[in-house]
Amino acid sequence: MKFTRSALSGLLVGAVSMPVLAQDAPSVEELWEIIQKQQAEIDDLKGDVKETDKKIDATADAVETAAGSAGDSKLSIGGYGEVHYNNLQNRGEGAARERKEEVDIHRFVLFFNYAFSDSVRFFSEVEIEHALAGEGKNGEVEIEQAFIEWDLAESQRAKAGVFLVPVGILNETHEPNTFYGVERNNVEKNIIPSTWWEAGLGLSGEFGAPGLSYDIGLHSGLESFNGTEYRGTRSGRKKVSEAPASDLAGTGRIKYTGVAGLELSATLQYQNDVMQGAEFVSGSEVAEGISATLLEAHAIYNTGPFSIRALYAQWDLDDDVELLVNGAGADKQKGWYVEPSFKVTSDIGVFARYSVWDTAAGDSADSEYIQTDIGINYWLTPEVVFKADYQLMEGPDAENGSNEFNGFNLGVGWAF
Repeated sequence: MKFTRSALSGLLVGAVSMPVLAQDAPSVEELWEIIQKQQAEIDDLKGDVKETDKKIDATADAVETAAGSAGDSKLSIGGYGEVHYNNLQNRGEGAARERKEEVDIHRFVLFFNYAFSDSVRFFSEVEIEHALAGEGKNGEVEIEQAFIEWDLAESQRAKAGVFLVPVGILNETHEPNTFYGVERNNVEKNIIPSTWWEAGLGLSGEFGAPGLSYDIGLHSGLESFNGTEYRGTRSGRKKVSEAPASDLAGTGRIKYTGVAGLELSATLQYQNDVMQGAEFVSGSEVAEGISATLLEAHAIYNTGPFSIRALYAQWDLDDDVELLVNGAGADKQKGWYVEPSFKVTSDIGVFARYSVWDTAAGDSADSEYIQTDIGINYWLTPEVVFKADYQLMEGPDAENGSNEFNGFNLGVGWAF
């Protein structure tokens, strides 16, 4: 049977019309009312869509603004700190025998850095030691860094102000999560001496082979003489607090990091007069113009979970230093340590350190200290670390073996 187009159309119209005809057809007024209601609903929907679009655009603008502000922020803030518990027994006998059992917030440090432009920056470091500062208090408030750095060319920079002297392993990188042991090692504390900052001018950059860099500086120097006594290199730091500047010091360092996991570094410093122009008469002799030369070299090697650090440092001073009170043997001061470590897991590491140092090695008297440390670090996060170690110290054969402390140390440290 064959249907024509007109026949099919008739059938479809009839099929559609039958239900409508079966009911009462709405009036014109009712149809108009229905149309108006539908139009109102359509208008409401259009309004909601427009409002939603506005909110989306506003949110996107806010996100872009926040992201831009965070990415282009000129001010950055950071810091670190550490709390220590020491339980140490002096090896001396009788009255000299004492116990060091104390808890101390050793350091609380904040960094404030600001980028003036893509090529000019400001860095600062403010530290509070031992919680309280002021007359009769144990601690100090110190400005360890406050300098301007600017780019001279690609991979070449200059700086001016107060900065850390480029020497040793810990002096520039001493956040507690970056090294083993609760206390900083005695070689870098007593020989170098960390932490050590001065005021002056510096240049740094890369040259020659990949990974080969340099740092040079002309800056304030030590004042290791207080009128009658030689007071050592560590006590000679003036910390840029009305520091005498009649005799400056120069420091130069070369560092190589061109092999993965390896760092080799050597530093040389020279100061013409650690007495800063003063004189001291000892009998018929006059001590003056005591020059001082520091040589430091170290190596760090990391491969997988194993790491090793080794450092040697030595001071050579003019022989006149022996004319000063407490200056015997001080014309040569030296120390070294070796420290292997192993990461048991990504969060737990163990270490051992063997250290030898002598701040009066220029004569035949026994003045050498030897210390062995073993311990463990647990990094709760890469920035938060818990530490525990045991130390065994052997000092010179002085009366009662004073200042030879054995025992254990606990600590927690953080950096951000």
